[in-house]
Amino acid sequence: MSLDLAPSESTNRAQRLTDIIMTLQRKFVLGLSKELDQGRISFPQFFLLMQIIQHKHMTMTQVAECMDHSTAAATGLVDRLEKFNYIKRMVSPEDRRKVLVSITETGRKTVEATRQKIMRGLGQFISQLTAKEQEDWLGIHEKLLAYCTKK
Repeated sequence: MSLDLAPSESTNRAQRLTDIIMTLQRKFVLGLSKELDQGRISFPQFFLLMQIIQHKHMTMTQVAECMDHSTAAATGLVDRLEKFNYIKRMVSPEDRRKVLVSITETGRKTVEATRQKIMRGLGQFISQLTAKEQEDWLGIHEKLLAYCTKK
């Protein structure tokens, strides 16, 4: 569904939405960064840990693609997470040339604890909305996520 808005009205809404998103993102990321294992890992590292949990294991190529990094940059990201025992590398049983990355119990516990804190924070945030507004907000975000993640 497209909106039939005059360019100036559309531009004004986009400008206002830009301001809102930047402010909200800053609030969420600041709160999240305080929680990320006392500053030992960054938001991108946390995001990667969540992706590895969802996929069970990933190749280095998959890590690079997921993070939109070069393979070299992805290797550095994995090195840092391995240093803190959040992930481990192993050789693929199907192809010994491939290295697989999987999450450790330490990494899993870190992700789960941080997710719980995020959920509590979001719970406080959405409690400002009615049940209908919460439903609408979630629906809008799911639609935007689908748009952003389609290939």
